[in-house]
This record gives sequence, C-alpha cells and structure tokens, in this order.
Amino acid sequence: MTDLPTFLTANPDSILVDITGAQGSTPREAGAYMLVSPTALWGTIGGGQFEFMAIANAREMLAGTGGTAAMDIPLGPEIGQCCGGRTQLRFRRLTQAVKDELEARIAGEIERLPEVYLFGAGHVGRALAAALAPLPLSVTIVETRQEELTNLPAETKTRLVPMPEALVKDIRGGGAVVILTHDHALDFLIAREALDRSDLAYTGMIGSATKRATFASWLSRVGGGERGWMERLTLPIGGSAVRDKRPEVIAAMTAAEILTALAAYRMRSSS
Repeated sequence: MTDLPTFLTANPDSILVDITGAQGSTPREAGAYMLVSPTALWGTIGGGQFEFMAIANAREMLAGTGGTAAMDIPLGPEIGQCCGGRTQLRFRRLTQAVKDELEARIAGEIERLPEVYLFGAGHVGRALAAALAPLPLSVTIVETRQEELTNLPAETKTRLVPMPEALVKDIRGGGAVVILTHDHALDFLIAREALDRSDLAYTGMIGSATKRATFASWLSRVGGGERGWMERLTLPIGGSAVRDKRPEVIAAMTAAEILTALAAYRMRSSS
C-alpha cells in the first residue's frame, strides 16, 4: 500500500472514513479507517458492500452532490452481506486539522506496534523479514555481518552489533524474538537472554529436535533449565504441519506462529 504522505500528495482532496462503532459480527473493529479521494483509496474498513456504500457516500461529499457526515449500516441481507452486525461510520473532509489528527494517530499506532527482533539475516531471516513486512509489526534484523544487511524490505530496521545477545534487554515487553544466526553458540546465548525474560510473547529458534536437546543440555549446565524455560521456547520454528524446508515456507509458518503468540499475549495482558 502507498504510504500516507505519498497518497496525500497525490490526493489532497480526500474524505477520512472512520468506524466509530461496531456491534456484533463486523469485518473491522471500531477505530479502523480509510481515505477516499475522487479516484483513489488508502486503507480499508473491511471491504464488501458496506465499504462500497461508504466510498460512494464519500465521493458524493467530494463532488458536492450529496452524501452524509455519518452512516449507520446493518450488515445483513438488505445490503447483500451476512455478517449480522452493525457498523457506524463518520465522514470528514481532510482539512489540515483532520490531517494532523490522522498523522498523530498513525504515529501513535506505529509506536505501539509489537516488536519482532530477527537475530540473523541468512536465507530464512530474509524470507521471514519479507513475510512480516506488510504486517502491523515493528521488525528489526540484528546481524554481526555488515554484508548481510542489504536488500531487505524498506520497512525493516537493522542493527549491526558485535554482541547481539546484549540487545535482547532492549525489546519492549510483549515482543517476539526469532533466532536464526549462523552460529549455534551465538543462538544459545541469545536464547538464554530471551528466556530469562518472562514478558516476551514468543521466543523461537531455527533448528531441529537434536538442536533442541543440545540446547536443553547446555542450558541445564549454565543455568535456566530448571525454571521451565524450555516450555517457552519454540524450537524448531515453523511447526510440523507443512514438511517443507524452503525458507519461504518456514517463514510463512513462523509468521503465523508469531502472530498467534502475540495475540495470545495481548489477551492474557488484558484479562
């Protein structure tokens, strides 16, 4: 999707459509929004017939031929949708004040994104960075090798450090750590730092059952295994449902694991 500044430059006359309320089964939750210009769209409020209705209303407002500042849409058979819920929408022309509000909202959303740290930019690390790039996450790749930190997704942050394990303490609570370095000893050091924290949503390491057993043995010698750390370690990453070791497949399965773990963490934190 085009970034917001690019969209606004090309479409200065736009309508901001906000979901202000959602009851029952709805495609998107309250707080979702989109921008509608006479010829383009940015974002989505859920698609389907109710989004088409919202777009039509916004474009009538832009054209001066009608439109309303608010809509209350039942998502039932009468509009050709079967969600069964109800959605309230607000429509505002993009004045400077509304634009400032939108930019502040997006900045706040970016600041609150869950952090995912990928330690290692090998084949799987790169594939995972690509898989995570379009998702609502803040992704950072950590490497000890400068040459590996090239040709990554534009959204991906990078850190070049001699001791990657030292960065684990800086990850915000609720984040995720995925360990994919070229060095098993380094993998183990990073994993130990991650598992020493109880506030991370996900800690995963690339490898095999043999590597898991080796790490468990090492951990029992250096300390940590007695605290139930192994139960919180996903090793190997990507699960066993799809037996395909191509980096892109492992990345897709691992991305699903990360999203599931982040959602479960949020639910535990809010209960």
